[in-house]
Amino acid sequence: MKIGQVAADAHVSVDTVRFYERRGVLPAPARLPSGYREYDVSAVERIRMARTLQQLGFTLDEVIDALRAHDTGAADREDQLWRLDAVVERIDARIADLQRTRAAVVDTVAECRAGRCRFTAAYRC
Repeated sequence: MKIGQVAADAHVSVDTVRFYERRGVLPAPARLPSGYREYDVSAVERIRMARTLQQLGFTLDEVIDALRAHDTGAADREDQLWRLDAVVERIDARIADLQRTRAAVVDTVAECRAGRCRFTAAYRC
């Protein structure tokens, strides 16, 4: 398959396919005598898997590690659970940060409504 077909079938751009190849998500494809890349049909499924993992919150490096573990047969249930647990912890940390930010904004809104808005010229410490 040529790169355009892989991109279309995987619902990504040609640049994304090239990026994934550079980063090691995809193995380097064979080259035709013309210099065109020729991908195996499995490249489409690999891109789809990488996108799914990224949508779940995996970093690109984590995606690459998970795919390499799969390729070598080293991926097992415990390995995947460890990866997923790390994503959940990262999401929980982001949620906590957002809750703190929200609380600070709510407090600031309350101060403004009470006439103590720190973002106006009339505010005095």
